[in-house]
Formats: sequence, structure tokens, C-alpha cells
Amino acid sequence: MARDSQAALVALNRFGFGARGGASGDFINAASDPRGFVMAELARPNGALLEVPGLLSTPELGKQVFDYQFEIKRSREAAKKAQATATETPRSSDAMQPQRRSPSLSSIAKEITAKDPTMQAPARTADNANAAMSPAGMPPAANPPKPPAQPLNIIQKTYRAEALARLQRGVVADCGFAERLVVFWSNHFCISANKGALARMWAGSFEREAIRPHVLGRFADMLRAVEQHPAMLFFLDNQQSLGPDSRAGINRHRGLNENLAREIMELHTLGVGGGYTQDDVTSFARVITGWTFAGRQGQLGAPGSFVFNANAHEPGPQRVLGKTYAQSGIAQGEAVLSDIARHPSTAKFIATKFARHFVADDPPPALVAKLQDVFTRTDGDLGALAKSLVESDEAWQAPLTKMRSPYEFLIATGRLLARNPDDPGRYLNGLNVLGQPLWSPAGPNGFPDTSAAWAAPEELKLRLDISAQLGATLGDRLDPRELLDLVAADAASPETRRTVERAESRPQALALLLMSPEFQRR
Repeated sequence: MARDSQAALVALNRFGFGARGGASGDFINAASDPRGFVMAELARPNGALLEVPGLLSTPELGKQVFDYQFEIKRSREAAKKAQATATETPRSSDAMQPQRRSPSLSSIAKEITAKDPTMQAPARTADNANAAMSPAGMPPAANPPKPPAQPLNIIQKTYRAEALARLQRGVVADCGFAERLVVFWSNHFCISANKGALARMWAGSFEREAIRPHVLGRFADMLRAVEQHPAMLFFLDNQQSLGPDSRAGINRHRGLNENLAREIMELHTLGVGGGYTQDDVTSFARVITGWTFAGRQGQLGAPGSFVFNANAHEPGPQRVLGKTYAQSGIAQGEAVLSDIARHPSTAKFIATKFARHFVADDPPPALVAKLQDVFTRTDGDLGALAKSLVESDEAWQAPLTKMRSPYEFLIATGRLLARNPDDPGRYLNGLNVLGQPLWSPAGPNGFPDTSAAWAAPEELKLRLDISAQLGATLGDRLDPRELLDLVAADAASPETRRTVERAESRPQALALLLMSPEFQRR
């Protein structure tokens, strides 16, 4: 039983988000057939899709953003005009009349935009560390009364709705392996919601449309979906890239923006040292000029949709990685992407990163070689890649040494405490405090994927604060010893079991359980 329990712990923590509380029976099911428990999610072709009523497509969301920004602009212009009119020098006939006080710009703007106020982003302060961390549905500790929150605008409402759908899926998933794959690929092909209104509005739809349909499909298909998605084009400024010799480039005296081309090669496919040069980056940037999205007026297509602007595309053939690609419009860039997706350096880069995420910071070379071979032989079949990972002995034999990321920690907590969120605020604030704001990495390389990044003393102190707050709020209602059996059963170490059993109180025991290696490590 001990061996099965250890394998169950690996199945739930390494490949999933941990055991659910209540009467789920996750640990028992995982112990009876650990690999089958994980594999079950791979047998559902559409299991990673997230179709929730009310979540709109990228073009629909784009139109809403454009309309919102246009109304804000008109409101500001009207406010300035009203202020200018009110402050004009009075005529001589009016000189003896008492002057009325000019309304302030802010008051005019407030009146005009009363039905659609400006976005109020949630504050990110350390003061949120107590009440804002616990999963939604958990009552906060007593806090001083706060002023009423400002109404959310369409951008923030959309961001929170997308976040809630993702959080709920993670908390209720059977094992969570499919969701872990989504999280991995979304971080690999990351954008940042902090880029601006469009990025914040599109962060969720980008993941739903470009990532989720392909996590068990072909890498080449995901790559094309990602690089042609308006969110990625906006994040890496490709809508600003003009071919120097294109009609638009000549007329506007502007040229290339190499951001997207460089990050495709360095971060999405070949990797650093993958055999490309600066000349390849520049040539590739020329190839994908014209890849953009339609604006508010929809001259090239539906607002917010991917379009190819031939007037911005650099004419002529281009040479990338030793191969010449003839001028063929959008097909030129798609041909380069297709070849890069099948490049040997891409297979090695993806295999290494995949093994590092799921198994160890320094993954076993034999496992990397196996995954690289599967990726190459199957033409980048990501379902086969995931299956090969689960089937490999190395993935089950490696010790559970990787630290859960803040997202994984909070989702695992919600699962164990059987708290399906009905509001994303506590999770979002908790992620902000823990340094992993949802869909908002500091750079295009995504959030770090090594234990050192999340195991620093200050990071552990924040997790302890969260765990202590949860213990104070819920500890008296739960039996931490029973929860430990749900988490690890007899795979729990004697030290952990003794620590939980000898705690001074249930709240303290719950906090210690949440900070235990069996809960923090995967």
C-alpha cells in the first residue's frame, strides 16, 4: 500500500493540482491505478476546452474595447471643450454679472462617463496578504471598513470573468493534468495583461482560442494559432512593424519591429543557442510584416480579428535559417513557422522545458531524449508528448522536489478545502502578493519554472501568512488529520504526521499541513 500511496502522491501533485477534499476519493482512485488516473484526462479530446456562457471571442472583445476607448476619448474631448467654453473672458455687457465657478475637468468627465466609469484596477498591496489570499467562499478575517469600491468597467469585468472560469476549472478538475498542460503552454507562449487595455481584455480569450484547442494537438498548429492571435501581435508590437520597402513603410518612413520574430525563435521554438543568427531574426521580421489585427473602423476586417495587411508586408524573397522563402504574402510567414516547428532545436528545447516543468529543475537526460524523440517522430504531437511523459519511469521515480508555483499552491488549497470560487478577487489578490499575477509575467519569457524562484525565504513567509490566515478562518471547522489523509495518506512522512497531530490547535495544524512538503512539493 505504501508504494501505491507514494505513486498516488506523484500522480496528484506532479501531474495534477492535488487531491480534492470532501467525498471526491481522489487519493484512493489515484492509488488504485496511478498512471491510469492521470491518463484518463488525455482520453478526452476536448477536455481542455473552456466554453463558458458569456465569454466572448477575441473580435467581439476587441470591438468592445475599441468602442469603450472611443467613448472615453469623446468624453475627455467634450470635457476639455466644456472647460474651455466656461473659462472664456466674459463680454463687456456681462462684466458686472457675478461669475459662475467653472466646473472642473474631472467633474465634467465624471458626469459624462457616469454610465461607463474608467477602469479601477485592483490594488496590489501587502495589506491584502491576510484577507485577500484565501480562495473565494472563505470568510475573511475582521478588517476595518473600506470605502465602497468603484464600479468595474468592461475591461476589468472581462478579465475577472475569464479568471473565474479558469480558476473554477482548476479547482473542480478530476486530476488536473489537462489544466496543468494549459498552464504550462500558456506560460510558454505568454503575453502580459499589463501591456494595456487590449492585452487585459484578450488575456483569457488568447488562452481559450490559441492554447486550449491545441494542448493535445500538434505543436505547429498551436504555434501558428499563437503567433497569429491579436493578443500576441499586440503584446510584441507586430502591428507596428512595417516592411521598409512596403507601401506603408515608404509612406510613413517607418520600418521593422523585431520583437515578435526574436521571441518566436528565442522563447517559443529554437531556444537560445538553437542555431539562428541576428540576420535570421531580421529576415523573419520582414517575413511577418503585415501580420496585424483590424482596428475599430474595421477597414481590413472585423475589428479585433487577425488580418494580413499586404501594404505593410515587405516584398520579395527572404532567407531564414539557410532556406529561401519566396514572396507569397501571408503564406511566406506560415511556411517559416511550419519549418521552425519541425526544427531539431525546437524538439530539444520543448522536450527539455517540458521535463523541467513536470519532473525536475535538472531533468533526467534519458527522459529529455525520450521526449525529444517522441516530438520528432510524431511531428510535434503534444498529446503523444504528454502520454510519453506519464508512461516514463523517470517521471515516477524522481523525488518530489519541485516547489509548487503560487498559482498551483492556491488552486491546490481550494481543491483540498473544497471551496469552488464564486468570485476571483481573493485568488487574484493572492497571486499578486505572491508574485505571480494572473496572465501578467514581467517579460515575454514568462514566470520562472524552477524551485529556487518560489522557495526563497520571503516567498515562504508569504505562504505561511496565507496558511495561517486559512487556519484561523477555517481550522476549527475541519480536522487537519483527516485532510492529511486526503493529501497523502500513508505516503505522508512520520515528521509531517507528528507535526500535524501535535499542533497546539486545529487552526495551527491546518496551517502546518498547508506548509508541509507533501502539500508544497510536486
